[in-house]
Formats: sequence, C-alpha cells, structure tokens
Amino acid sequence: MQTSQIDLAAFGPEHLEAAVSLSRQAGWPHRLEDWQMALALSEGVVAIEAGRVVGTALTTMYAADCATINMVIVDAAMRGRGVGRRLMDAALETAGSRPLRLVATKEGLPLYEKLGFAQTGTILQYQGVAGEVAALPGTEAATGADIDAIIELDRCAFGADRRRLIAYLAKIGDVAVMRRGGRICGFAVLRAFGRGEVIGPVVAGGLDDAKALAAHFIARRPGRFLRIDTTSDTGLAPWLAAQGLAHVGGGIAMAKPLTPRAAYPAAATFALVNQALG
Repeated sequence: MQTSQIDLAAFGPEHLEAAVSLSRQAGWPHRLEDWQMALALSEGVVAIEAGRVVGTALTTMYAADCATINMVIVDAAMRGRGVGRRLMDAALETAGSRPLRLVATKEGLPLYEKLGFAQTGTILQYQGVAGEVAALPGTEAATGADIDAIIELDRCAFGADRRRLIAYLAKIGDVAVMRRGGRICGFAVLRAFGRGEVIGPVVAGGLDDAKALAAHFIARRPGRFLRIDTTSDTGLAPWLAAQGLAHVGGGIAMAKPLTPRAAYPAAATFALVNQALG
C-alpha cells in the first residue's frame, strides 16, 4: 500500500487546534489554553500528512542550562512509520548542546532509550477532589516583589534558570510563599489546567513545608478537581493520598546525558509544574 509523504514544519498557533485533538486521542487532559502556554514557552515541530497534523513535539529551553522535550504525540494511525523518531530528531536539534530532560510513557520509553536517554526516577500523578483539608500555618500569598526571590529559589532547586516559566505562571496563576527570617524559603503555584487546577511547582526546604504549601491551596479549593505531579523520592505521595487524591499513573523521568546534579541543601522540588515542563 502506498503511503503519502510526511513533512515536518515549525509548530505555529495555526496548529494548536489539531494538537488539542491529538492530545485528546492520547487520553491527555490538555485544553487549548494549556497548549498555548506550552507553545509560548517553547519551540516546536509538527508532522503533517496531506495537510493534516499527525504529530507534535516541543522543546522548552531554560536558558543555556537545560531543555525539556515534551508534548511528543503521534497520531495512533501513523505509528510505525518513524514519525516519532523524526520529531525527536528535530527536537534534539532545537535543544542544541543543552542537557536534556523528559518524562516518558511506557510506549515512548524504547525510543528514548535508543536516543541515549537514561531513567532517573518515577513521576507519580495524583488527582481528584480532596477531602476537607485544614490550612497549615506559615504560608501566605506572594506579592509582585517576591518574584525574583522565587525565581532564584526555583533555579537552585531545579538546577536551571526558569525565569520565563516562573514569570508566566505568576501572571496566570496564584502563588503562595513561606518565609523564615524575612526570606522566602519555599513557594507553590496553582493554576487552571486540564480538568480543573494543578498545584505545582512546589519548592520547599523539607517535606513538612511542602505539605503546608500544598495545603495552602487544597484548603481553599473544597469540591474542586486538583492535580499534583510529584516524584517517588520526595515522600509527598502518601500525604497526597491521605488527603483523598488518587494515584492515577505518571511517567518515567529521563535525562541525557546522565550526570548527577548536586543537591541544593536549602530547598528541593516536591511537585512539578507538570510532566511536560518539569
């Protein structure tokens, strides 16, 4: 059977509606607004067959420090034709020499391993309507004057300069902070996403502080659908389950090259922005 040609093109706003359709086909909850945010912070490529978008990939670059490759989707009817590999090759070229991170599905894992990515951890997705949660002391709403300190704390915890991302989140979402000695020692963000709202990132100096920052928003959202993406090594997952959020899957964190990062003793990332953006 003869197949038509598949071309790659730069991902532009005109491709967003098709991208939403692909993510729905894959069972992902992303709204048009979620794709718009991802594209605003990234450079992307689409695969096109006969005028129809059949694949997507985004590369989100955090200064020169690293890049995440995300939103890699291939139309189910097009799999087995090398589309995913071509999209990944384009994304790798966009990233240049930056260290790379991504979150893989089980289906995508073999391709990423062939491309030199190695597993670094497990992402755990929790979501649902939480039970009655009391706000914990020590948190407060951030102000505009806090953003530079939040960006710096995130850079230390994440290991990359995500200034554009954090500034974007502060514009579209709500930010809570924790202070000690007059200095910001933790923060969390809440924004609309998918079926409801997502809490993340959550950056804190310890597990108790991370719980307090997450509770800041959970307590204020009774009856609302919430999502938090954490990692298996943070210890936050059992607490999320105790609040009534269900573990509904996740992904496999991967990096290329596999180079251990020095831990920042003052803070760590307890919840991701989401699986795409880290």
